[in-house]
Amino acid sequence: MNLSTQLHETAVVNPTKAAYMFAENHVTYGELDASISKFASGLQKLGVQKGDHVALLLGNSPHFVIGLYGALRMGATVIPINPIYTADEITYILKNGDVKAVIALDLLLPLLANVTNHLPALEHVILCETPQGKELLSNQDSTIPSFARMFSSILELGHHNFNFPELVDEDVAIILYTSGTTGKPKGAMLTHKNVYRNAKDVADFLDITEKDRVVATLPMFHVFCLTVALNAPLMNGGTILIVPKFSPGEVFRVVREHNATIFAGVPTMYNFLMQHPQGTKEDVQTLRLCISGGASMPVALLKGFEQKFDVIISEGYGLSEASPVTCFNPLDKERKVGSIGTSIMNVENKIVDEMGEEVPVGQVGELIVKGPNVMKGYYKMPEETTYTIKDGWLYTGDLGRVDEEGYFYIVDRKKDMIIVGGYNVYPREVEEVLYNHEAVTEVAVIGVPDMNFGEAVKCFVVVRDSTVTEEDLLQHCREQLAKYKVPTEIEFLEELPKNTTGKILRRALKQQLLEQS
Repeated sequence: MNLSTQLHETAVVNPTKAAYMFAENHVTYGELDASISKFASGLQKLGVQKGDHVALLLGNSPHFVIGLYGALRMGATVIPINPIYTADEITYILKNGDVKAVIALDLLLPLLANVTNHLPALEHVILCETPQGKELLSNQDSTIPSFARMFSSILELGHHNFNFPELVDEDVAIILYTSGTTGKPKGAMLTHKNVYRNAKDVADFLDITEKDRVVATLPMFHVFCLTVALNAPLMNGGTILIVPKFSPGEVFRVVREHNATIFAGVPTMYNFLMQHPQGTKEDVQTLRLCISGGASMPVALLKGFEQKFDVIISEGYGLSEASPVTCFNPLDKERKVGSIGTSIMNVENKIVDEMGEEVPVGQVGELIVKGPNVMKGYYKMPEETTYTIKDGWLYTGDLGRVDEEGYFYIVDRKKDMIIVGGYNVYPREVEEVLYNHEAVTEVAVIGVPDMNFGEAVKCFVVVRDSTVTEEDLLQHCREQLAKYKVPTEIEFLEELPKNTTGKILRRALKQQLLEQS
C-alpha cells in the first residue's frame, strides 16, 4: 500500500466526500482522484518516467496536492522545495537532486529561466498560474523557455483512466532537503513505505477520521505539514482546509466558518494567534485538538494559549529523516507539559550515550529512533548515511531524556542548529555567505531568543573595512539566503573568542550574551 493507492481506494468507496477546501471551493475525493490520475498520465506522456525526479516549487494550493500525488502515482520521486529560497539555494537542490521536471509558481519563471543552463538534467518546467504571474508572463513572453508548459495543459494531456505502475515499498517516494552541518543541504530519501506508514500511524495515533477537518496553513513543502496536515487526513478520509499563507485572522475565520476540528502549527504561530486582539474562545470552539511541532514550545506559551482558548495543545517531535513523526503526547492519557510525549505506534525512541548504550531513566543523552518511518539514507551521501543510521537506528543529534512513564523531553540540540519559526538554520551556512563578503575576516553565528519566532539569527563579525555597515552585510545576506535565514542583528567586534587551536567559540559568545542580559 502507498499514499496514492490509499487515496484512490478512499475515492472509490466515498467519491462525494470533500477532500479539500480552497478559496471556498470544495473538491471531492472522486474529483481529486481523477485530477491526480490525469496529471500522472500527463507527466508520463510528457516523457517523465518511473524513478525520475520531480521538484515542487509551490505554496499551499491544489496544485501542490495534485502535483505531489500525481507524480507519486506515476512512480516519480518528488522533491518539495521552499519557493522563497534564493536562486542559489534552488539551483543547488535542483542540480544535486538530478531533477528532470519542475512544477513551479509562474512567478518563478524568470528565476528558472536564468538557471536552466546550470541544470543539465532539467527537461521540463510546468507552471502553475497565479494572478501576479499571469501579468508577468503576458509582459515577458520572450523569457518563456520552449520546454515550459502550463499545469492545466498537463491535465488536459492526461487521461483519468491511468494504469498505476507497480510501486515497491523501498522505492524512493520523496527526497526532503534538510540543512547539513557543512552548510550544504542533504537530501533525506523517504520511501513509499516510510511516508505511508508514518501518515497512517499519525492518523491512527491522533484518531483522525472522515469527520475531521484539518487546517493546513503550515507550508506543504515542509515535512510537518506534509505528513500531519496533508497525508494523514487523506489517509482516513478527512477534509483538508487549505490556507495559502498563515495569518491569525484568516486562521480564526477558517476554523469558525468551516468547523475545523484540528489545527497544526509551530510555536510561533500559536504565539501570533494568542496575541491577536480579535481571537476568542468562540472562534476555535469546534477544534478538538491543536498540534505543535517544529520546535520546542515554551511552557508559558502553551499554558497561556490553552487558558485563553480552552483547547488542548498536543506537542510532538519529528525530523525529516523520520518522515517525520516519532513522538506525540497521547490523547487517551496524561499530557505532560514540556514533554514531546511518548513513542507513536510502530516507532521506538530511546536515549543513548556516546557509545550508543541506553542511559538510565532521567539521564540526558542523544535521542535515537527506529521504525518503518526511518529514511533510506541521504541522496548521494553514503558517508553521511553511515554516520546517521547505525544498526537501523537514526541518530537525531538532539539531546533528551525520558521519564519512568516513557515520556520524552528535548533538553538541547547537540548540533548548533537554530530554529526560526519552525525552520532550521545552520550557523555554518550563514557564516559562509558572510565570509564571501570582501570586508569580512571572521564571523560567528548563534541563535538568540525571539518573542515571535522562538529564535533569531545573530552574527558577530570582524571586518577589515571600518566603513562597512550592518545594513551592507544584511543586504549581502538577503541576496543569497532565504528570508528566515537572514540575521536580525549583526554585531561588530575587534576579535572573536577562540580556543588554543584557533577555533572560534560560539558558546563563549552565547555566555557573554547571557551575562549581559
